[in-house]
Parts: sequence; structure tokens; C-alpha cells
Amino acid sequence: MIKKKWLVLVLLSFMLILTACSDKETSAPKGQELEDEALENFNASDMPIVNDPITINIMAGKYASNSDNYNELLVWKTYEEMTNIHINWTLVPFEGREEKRNLSLAGGTLPEVFYTMAMPNQDLLKYGEQGIFVKLNDLIEEYMPNLTALFEQYPEIKQGATFPDGNIYGLPTIYDPEFTSVLLGSKGWIRQDWLEQLEMDMPETIDDFYNYLKAVKETDLNDNGKQDEVPYGATEISGLRDILKGAFGIGNKGSKQPYLDEDPDTRELRFYPISDGYKELLTYLNKLYSEGLIQENIYSIDRNQSYGMGTEGLYGSTVSSSPITAYGDEMGKNFVGLPALKGPAGKQYNKVGTPLSGMGGFVITNENKNIPATLRWMDYFYSEEGAELFFMGKEGETFEVDENGDLQYLDKITDSPDGLSMAQEIANYFTWSGGGYPGVVKERTFNGAETLPESLEATEKLEANILDEAWPIFTYTVEENNELSSLQSDIHKYVNEMQDKFITGNEPLSKWDEYIKRIETMNLEKYMEIQNDAYNRYKNN
Repeated sequence: MIKKKWLVLVLLSFMLILTACSDKETSAPKGQELEDEALENFNASDMPIVNDPITINIMAGKYASNSDNYNELLVWKTYEEMTNIHINWTLVPFEGREEKRNLSLAGGTLPEVFYTMAMPNQDLLKYGEQGIFVKLNDLIEEYMPNLTALFEQYPEIKQGATFPDGNIYGLPTIYDPEFTSVLLGSKGWIRQDWLEQLEMDMPETIDDFYNYLKAVKETDLNDNGKQDEVPYGATEISGLRDILKGAFGIGNKGSKQPYLDEDPDTRELRFYPISDGYKELLTYLNKLYSEGLIQENIYSIDRNQSYGMGTEGLYGSTVSSSPITAYGDEMGKNFVGLPALKGPAGKQYNKVGTPLSGMGGFVITNENKNIPATLRWMDYFYSEEGAELFFMGKEGETFEVDENGDLQYLDKITDSPDGLSMAQEIANYFTWSGGGYPGVVKERTFNGAETLPESLEATEKLEANILDEAWPIFTYTVEENNELSSLQSDIHKYVNEMQDKFITGNEPLSKWDEYIKRIETMNLEKYMEIQNDAYNRYKNN
């Protein structure tokens, strides 16, 4: 009896082993069959991208004003018809992107693609090296001819998107290097009608600008019997600070590096928030603020409140993408672009971005079952035709071509029959509001504030004094990121806090030496050692 039981157990064990072996032998071919099947369904050129419809699961960051149903919008409905690819969108509000990303990466359900989810560079490398994000180098060359052509035309973009391990893990947002207005972003603006009332010329120096602001404060320019004019008003102080950096010789490698630049004397990497030029800038801003020439509540004002004050005609100067889009046509047309202002360091304009705007807008995960099709789907938006669809839509339905060959939105978007703002109408057709999208931004196919005539005119005023070279954000190894994370958190936070205190006068500039010593005790030496390594890699890439 015992022998029979033993024999039965042996036979059962043998059968289980055979079953397990059988499963192991069939699992790999099954995966290979799926891959082969996907390739058989895939078209390497022309449309549709796939013969039989497929679905790709995408987690996407959603700007507040954008639609809650992307698949009902013209841009994505049209593109699905062209490609045979349906997108299953999981939409995440911009303010909740970090939490949602982290939950997903920590063991939740991974999408096949993270889109406009602002994936940080340190996460791109960390999860790329773990194999959770797909290495894209060879795949870009094989399946993305439009992006490959841009990399060949502008090798510095590929250089900036490549991590220290030699890999690319995210597809970039590219600003056309010829589209200077978008590289500059927001610009300085001044009331032309108030200059004329005051019989003053356009400011050319920081002293001229101060004199204009002072005159605005002391004159009832809106003729309402009140002293309610605001010489400089905006939604935050950073815009004014940034357009003045060049006059004080700091930030000389562009706006992507808010703490680092090149020392003009030694040509070495510099942490400029402890430089003499930075102190001079804060001294100037403190003077403006203490004399009531900067909006008193600029650190707390709500965006809508600021726009309302601009619309009422209370602002004498501002920094914005466009006063017309912010304050409306009637009031916005009074503003003209402010030129680069001359200061202690000369007449230089350092607020300029780089063609590589970001690379965390499109990330493919190891859950993706249709990588070639996914890459071709994205590659279209690196072409002129794809950028046209993404930003402008369809000719005759959302835009027309004028007599100069320029693309213009139809009246139903620019002058809504339903009383909606242009931004609200755009959200009925597109999803580019809020930024962070991968693809290429060109002047011809982008119809945002940076292409308005007054914005292009303001750009022309600045072009002669724009930086010749701007650095992208540096990339770091995993080990460097781990060390830099806590160092940056402490140092940057303290710099930002003290900047505000120095400007408002809550801390006197007589404490400048104490401020520098405090930063040095936060291990600035190690911080700069890591930054130098990253900088040297960037130079030698």
C-alpha cells in the first residue's frame, strides 16, 4: 500500500515537472509571437501606422483649462483616423503629476507611455537603468526619421538629451533654434502711451527704467484723481529679476541654469548667487521695492487679480508672454517691448532658453507592446505637417492660410461666438495649452503669444544683445543625483528665501557676508564638484 502511494506521488510529481517545463518552453515563443504579430501589423512609412487598429495606454498630464475628454478633440480624433491607433488616456491634473508618477513607478499599474507628465531627469536615468523605461537610442534611428533628422541638424539637442550612461530615455520638446521669440519666452513690456505722456524716451539703462517707474508713481497718468498707478506689476517677481540679470553680468548661460553660469574672468563654472553681480541686482530690486515702484503684494497676488489690474490699466510695466493675451486687446495694445537695459555689466540680455526645452514629456515603459508603432506615432509631431495638426488643426476647420502664407486660427477661435476667451476655445480643439508637450515648436505652425506681431517686434529689439550660447539642464549619474538631491534642496531653498528677504528688506544686505558663509557651510564645495563633473561631460559630449 505504501509503495503504491509512493508510486502515485512520484507520477504526480513527474507530471507537474512536465507541465512546468511545458509552460516554460511555450512562454518565450508566445511573447515572440506577439512581437512578430505587432511588427507584421506595423507600417514603416506612410499612413496608417498600423493596418489593424491597436490601443496604447497613455498617462498624460492635463492642464487645468484643457478638456476632460481628449478623444473627443479634433487633434486626437483626426490623428486616430490617420494612424489606426486609439489612445486610452489616463488624465492627471498638472498639480497631481508628481504623486501619480511616483505611485505608478513604486509598484502601481504602469502605463505604456508617460506623456506631458514632466518626468524629472533623475527619474529618467534611475528607471531607465532599471529597465522600466525603454532605451531609445537605436529605436529613434530605426523608427523616428523626423526626430533623427532634427538630431542631425542640431547635434547639441541630442547631446543634451543623452544621459551620462550614453542613453536617451525620454523624447524631447524642441524649440526651433530659429524661433527666437519662443526661446525668450516672457519679455519686458512698458506703456508707450505713458512714456509719451511723461515726455520720456524709451529706457536704455537701469537708471532710465528707475526714473520711468518713479515718474509713474508720482503722476496721475490715468487721470482718475487717485495715486493708484503701479509702476511695475506682474504675477511674480522672478520675471523682472530675470530680464535684468544681463545688466548685472549674471545668468550668462541662459534661463535653464538658474544658479550656475560662467565666471567672465576665469571662464570657470560659477555659483552666481554669491557673486558681486548678484548682490548688485538684489540691491537694485530692493531699491525699487522699498520705494513702492514694484507692486507691494507681488509675492502673494493671485494671477487673476494681477490680470484684472492690468486690464484696468493700472500697470506701467510688466513681464509677460503678451500683454494683449493677459490684459485684452484694448489695454494690451498700449504696451511695447522693453529693450535690453544697460547696467554695471553692460547691455546684455541673458533671459534665453535652449532649443532642448525638456525631455520628460514622452517616456515609454517596459509595458509597451507596440514600441515601433508608438515611436512612429510620436515622430509625426517632429515634422512640419505633424506640428501643424498639433497646434493648428485642420485647414478650413480650425485655421486658414492668409495672403502671406501664414497660418491663422479661424474667427470662431479668435472671436468666439459663445463669448469664450481664445484660450478656452483652443481647449475645445487642442491639448497644447500648459506646455510640456514633446514635439517641435516652429514659428510657422505655432500660434501662441510668442507669434503675435507685438511679441515678434519685442524680440527684434532684444536680438542684438541676446546670449550667443545657452546651456541646457545638465544630466547627472544616479550616484550624483543621490548626493545632489539633498544639497540642492538645502542650498537652492536658502538662496530663494534670502533673495526674497533681501529684495523686500526683511533682511538687510549688510548681512551679505553671513549669507555667503551660510551657503558655504551647506557643502557648496561638494555641490560644485558634482556640477563641474556634469559640466565637463556636457562640454566633451
